[in-house]
Amino acid sequence: MIVLKTPAELDRMRKSGQMVAEVLGMLERRVKPGVTTLELDRLAEDQCRKWKARPAFKGYGGFPFTICASPNDQVVHGFPNSVPLSEGEILSVDFGLIYDGFYGDSAITFPVGEIADSTRLLLEVTKRSLEEGIASAVSGGRLSDISNAVQKKAESAGFGVVREFVGHGIGTRLHEDPQIPNYGLPGKGPKLKPGMTLAIEPMVNAGSPAVRVLEDGWTAVTLDGCLSAHFEHTVAITEQGPEILTRL
Repeated sequence: MIVLKTPAELDRMRKSGQMVAEVLGMLERRVKPGVTTLELDRLAEDQCRKWKARPAFKGYGGFPFTICASPNDQVVHGFPNSVPLSEGEILSVDFGLIYDGFYGDSAITFPVGEIADSTRLLLEVTKRSLEEGIASAVSGGRLSDISNAVQKKAESAGFGVVREFVGHGIGTRLHEDPQIPNYGLPGKGPKLKPGMTLAIEPMVNAGSPAVRVLEDGWTAVTLDGCLSAHFEHTVAITEQGPEILTRL
């Protein structure tokens, strides 16, 4: 069942969304060669404590960390660790929290220092595919309009759109209905209505869209070893158009 949020509930989601955005902005300023993802994880958790918010991911289904930290060929759900980041790498950070009963969820892929032009293109196209998906999240449209917009943008640049992981509804639970694939034909699925809140999150690979999950049961990597990028926003459907709740 898709849960429509009231104006008062949307106000609460704006607060949790802004908190998520602030944490990711803080982490962005810290990402550089020599920093470890475990340091970033601790920073995010410390900030949650200061706000009396709860990390959304830690303990969720047994996930042991506050952020998902997925470098290079890791697609999503990577474990933070003590390995220093290196110049030219990329790092996808997925972060969420719950505050005042409502979740916010967002992801950004950061460059670590200077990156290759081909890598920068992957990041730019993935971010743009998210923007295209959000632009299609309009009242009266269909859910798969979002999916199709993401797929068209990513594949037009020659990249592979991950099938195994999808976006989702969000609210008082981290994962609500509906699921939002990043591929598909337009004009299908539930009608988009004001009050829907969606976490739209393209995961785009530089090569094949195929992925596999490592032995830890969480970390997904590209099957061909190519780089992968991940961008996500929590978005509300309104009469005036899509509203990004996790934008600084």
